[in-house]
Amino acid sequence: MNEPRVLVAGIGNLFLGDDAFGVEVVRQLTGRSLPENVRIVDFGIRGFDLACALVSGYSAAILVDAISRGGAPGTLFVVEPAFPEGPVELQGHGLDPVKVLGLARAMGEVCPWLRLVGCEPLTFGSDEEPSMELSPPVEAAVAEAVKVIESLVVNYLDGASRKTETE
Repeated sequence: MNEPRVLVAGIGNLFLGDDAFGVEVVRQLTGRSLPENVRIVDFGIRGFDLACALVSGYSAAILVDAISRGGAPGTLFVVEPAFPEGPVELQGHGLDPVKVLGLARAMGEVCPWLRLVGCEPLTFGSDEEPSMELSPPVEAAVAEAVKVIESLVVNYLDGASRKTETE
């Protein structure tokens, strides 16, 4: 069996405040020591590129994004995202993770292990008033998100290694 490959995908728009959370997390991850079979990519708002990556043979993927779930700003969460039912419409310069998952599924077999590391935003800029800074609570969550992702990667690879040994 081939060595498992892991994709860590940063999602977000640098001009919309806390929406840049995923981009900032992967920027900080690029300077860290991770196994060679882990690829860190800033997808920004390139949804089609992310969908293509999700069907390109990775055994696992971790999406990193700012997602509103009603919690306190800066709250981190890890979820196994659900795939949407039915057809999805994808914008060329927007990245809604649910729509990207739907497109990826329509394109082929999506990596079997998928997680979303999300952060509750405080504020997003707008087209009229762009913001190129994370809010203080979201900025404070970046370092913890890096640790969470490193832990997810290590745990996934350890589990994949044990599974390979028993086969």
